[in-house]
Amino acid sequence: MLKHIMVWAGILLLAGCSSISTDYDYNEDVNFAELTKWNWLEMTKDTGSHKYHVDGLNDRRIREGLEQQLTAAGLTKVPAAEAQILVNYLTKVENKTDVNTFYTSFGYYPYSVRGFGAGLQADTRVHEYKEGTLIIDIVDAKSKELLWRGAGSDTIKEGRTPAERTEQIQEALKTIFAAYPPGKKK
Repeated sequence: MLKHIMVWAGILLLAGCSSISTDYDYNEDVNFAELTKWNWLEMTKDTGSHKYHVDGLNDRRIREGLEQQLTAAGLTKVPAAEAQILVNYLTKVENKTDVNTFYTSFGYYPYSVRGFGAGLQADTRVHEYKEGTLIIDIVDAKSKELLWRGAGSDTIKEGRTPAERTEQIQEALKTIFAAYPPGKKK
């Protein structure tokens, strides 16, 4: 069950146009223009982060997409000992419920006194779905302090082909990295 959920974790699938909800935060004291060398934050059993990367296919898709976005942002991947920043990602899936009530039949209502009155009918619909969130962390290589965090969330749609999944992950990463580095002109 956990593995099945993790298969979909990190896949932020779109339904047509971009519907990814994004957010980011960063340390205002950091000059991101000076940070040009990066590597991956290594996972250990002690951190527990290894549990987030159960799905090897999506791990590969996300890592390749992150490398492309970081390169586009002007960063260079170097050996871990030379890196100024370390990059990590996390995924999570939440079950969501959307409840909508619609009121219909306003107007003439023949079963009231003298044939007049307001008829009112309520129709409530419940929609359960999964929302996937992809979180990108950029950490100072020396102090291990978080410098920047970007996140994107969207509804997970099942039944996509591997090519569609890769495309959707690329779109999610592009949307998240629109806010990196902080202060860049769009």
